[in-house]
Amino acid sequence: MKLIRYEAARSALQAAQSVDEVKDIRDKAQAMAAYARQAKDTELVEWATEIKVRAERRAGELLHETGLLEGRPKKASTDTRLSDLGISYDQSSRWQKLAAIPEDRFEQAVAAAKETAREVTTAALLRLDKPHVSHNSGENEWYTPPEIIERARRAMGGIDCDPASSAIANRNVKADLYYTVSENGLTKGWRGRVWLNPPYAQPLCAQFCEAVTHRFLSNEIEQACVLVNNATETEWFGRLHRASTAVCFLDGRVKFLDKALTPIGAPLQGQAALYFGKRLASFAASFSNIGRVTVLHG
Repeated sequence: MKLIRYEAARSALQAAQSVDEVKDIRDKAQAMAAYARQAKDTELVEWATEIKVRAERRAGELLHETGLLEGRPKKASTDTRLSDLGISYDQSSRWQKLAAIPEDRFEQAVAAAKETAREVTTAALLRLDKPHVSHNSGENEWYTPPEIIERARRAMGGIDCDPASSAIANRNVKADLYYTVSENGLTKGWRGRVWLNPPYAQPLCAQFCEAVTHRFLSNEIEQACVLVNNATETEWFGRLHRASTAVCFLDGRVKFLDKALTPIGAPLQGQAALYFGKRLASFAASFSNIGRVTVLHG
């Protein structure tokens, strides 16, 4: 029953076209969360607070479109003011800031909160720091720890190509062929055994994941090991997972490196290493002591 109500609330939010409609959903979710806390229903609190935050984000989008940050609409023909909607200036400001968070970061923060059985709150989301970019690109500050790269090297028997890399990243990857962000590896030829930690930002992450899948299935490359966030709710991860021959959902969260190759921190979400190739036993032996390995295709 709770799941049905949750899905109904999500559907109502998607269908809502006015700030009034969205605010009504938000207010009902807030009341439901208060009731759930009194009833000590943790699960109900979690989904009610998530719906409340999603509603505030949607309200922020609609408020931004009408220019109602300070109660003054962009269009002279629009007579509605924040006071008419029962929304304070502070709420309008916070909700529009919430709406400005990139979708991938927002969804990751929600997923991380749910994973650890925490309430999803607007305040927590607004405290989000810079995105936890975990890929090998000269434009980014976080790089894969060498111990994970070495496991991929052992699993595949070597690394020939890294299509999303940089000179700094390749100190550890040691690929014979690598492409930097300025060279755009999506437009280049790949070969042999590929290591890929794709750019975090969308749509590049999805595009690189689509590329490794296509190039493996078309026999352009022999093997691949891909390190990504375990974003099981996304279409791109689903396609990548279905095409891979084995996967390891890593224990904990990877502590990535800064430009000095010093451990700097962990992302909000866990990671998965997906393998494409026939060396299944080698992959399992390399990764099984740092996560849960599942062989998907023999």
